Amino acid sequence: MADTERLQWRKSTRCDNATCVEVAESAGGVVLRDGKDPTGPRLTFTARQWTAFLAWTRQRSQ
Repeated sequence: MADTERLQWRKSTRCDNATCVEVAESAGGVVLRDGKDPTGPRLTFTARQWTAFLAWTRQRSQ
């Protein structure tokens, strides 16, 4: 994945306080991090994995 220090991070649309998940698009897909620990561990997803993850979360919220 791309250098994650240069990515443009945005908060989850479900964020309602300081403990938000942040997401950034990269050349290889999507990177996720904990907003309260921006230098901590990150999860990386390919575009296909991200699409599957979003579909799974939408299905679970119905």
